[in-house]
Amino acid sequence: MMQQHGLTEHELRAWRVSFEMVELLRTRIEQQLQASSGLSNADYTVLAVLSEAPGGRMRLYELGRVAGWEKSRLHHQLTRMSRRDLVLRERCGSRGMDAVITERGLAALEEAVPSHAQEVRRLFVDRLTPEELNRFADIAATILDGLRADRASAQVP
Repeated sequence: MMQQHGLTEHELRAWRVSFEMVELLRTRIEQQLQASSGLSNADYTVLAVLSEAPGGRMRLYELGRVAGWEKSRLHHQLTRMSRRDLVLRERCGSRGMDAVITERGLAALEEAVPSHAQEVRRLFVDRLTPEELNRFADIAATILDGLRADRASAQVP
C-alpha cells in the first residue's frame, strides 16, 4: 500500500517523522516566544538577522533572501513590525530600501534571547548527544543546500 504513494514504507516513515518534528518544534517555539516576549517566530527571525547585520540594517532583498521569504511576506511582516516600532524601512540610494532594527526592536530581542535559547536547548539540543547533533546538522544542511539550489534554479529565467 505504501508503494502506491510513490514512497517505500521506510521513506514514508522518514518523511512523516521529519515533517511532524519540524511542525511541532515550530509550534512549540512560537508558543514560547509569544508567551515570554510577545514576539512571533517571524519577528524574532527578522530582529535576529538585523541585529547581526552591520549597523543593524540590511537591504530588503537581502533580508528576504536570508529569511527565505517571498517579497510579499517580507513586506507584510515588516509592516506589522514597523507599527510596533521594532523596525524601520529607510531609503538607501535612489531605489533601494533598508530594514533597520530600532532601539525598541533590539531591546525586545535582547529580552527574548535567554528564554528562547533555553527552550531551544530543552526541546532540541539536550535531546541529542554532541555527535548526533553534528550528524543532524550535516543532514539538515544537505537538504537545505538542495532546497536552496532548487529555489535558485527556479528564479533564473
